[in-house]
Amino acid sequence: MTDNELDQKRAAAARTFDVRRVIGGLFTVYGVIITAVGVFDGQEEIAKAEGVRINLWMGLGMLALGLLFLAWQWLRPAETPESPAQEQ
Repeated sequence: MTDNELDQKRAAAARTFDVRRVIGGLFTVYGVIITAVGVFDGQEEIAKAEGVRINLWMGLGMLALGLLFLAWQWLRPAETPESPAQEQ
């Protein structure tokens, strides 16, 4: 393997395991699920929350936060750590 191929694999691994991707993905998926639950809440669930559609609002908040993390990861990608051979 050449140095260029190793650098490309290292960059791909850094992007794959970026914690912003994991957090953003989880918040986005859970946000979609909670928002869908909130849209279909019945009167009993809304009455429990004193008239607030809490599932809808929290789902939208989680969705926005997840998309914010994913946008951050996309706009400012992780930098690849330098290999030990390059540091010398």
